[in-house]
Amino acid sequence: MNPKIEKLIKQFAKLPRVGNRAAQRIVLGLLQDKTGRATALAETLMETSATIHPCKNCAVLTDGDICEFCRDNVRENGTLCVVRDMADVWTLEKSSVFHGRYHIIGGLLSGAAGVMPDDLNINGIAKRITDEKITEIIFALPNTIEGKTTQHYIMSVIGNADVKFTELASGVPLGGDLDYIDDGTLTLAFGDRKTL
Repeated sequence: MNPKIEKLIKQFAKLPRVGNRAAQRIVLGLLQDKTGRATALAETLMETSATIHPCKNCAVLTDGDICEFCRDNVRENGTLCVVRDMADVWTLEKSSVFHGRYHIIGGLLSGAAGVMPDDLNINGIAKRITDEKITEIIFALPNTIEGKTTQHYIMSVIGNADVKFTELASGVPLGGDLDYIDDGTLTLAFGDRKTL
């Protein structure tokens, strides 16, 4: 195989949920396309990676200092949804079940994977409770041991703040990720969230 093509396949294969076989198909499709898709993709990727970064308040990806969720006065309703990553924000937005603000923590605590509290975006939550008059924190983390550990750690860090903690109801299956849950199940889970 041509070393340049092999290098490109290896780069695609490093992407989440893209294996070696899928990476090969993507690369072949792009290189054999005569419409200029590969060039358009490369230009868009360069432009986007140069301008998009995490919001300094909540870590939602944006091209400004503050994202559209943090700027939206309608979403200033006292609820803060703690999620693992941007994919979870997109899933919740697509389902239209949540209309407050988000806080992306960037992963889950895991001793086995070496993810410690300092590796996550947790410290800013306490400040947001005060600054944004947050009255409820909704945990929309995976229903896994790592998700529950992270949730309990965040609750312990926040401590005695006058805030209600809730989590998604059992509509989210044990071991389930928001990425794979249908809108109906997600709506039920949000509607039946429980106080912790």
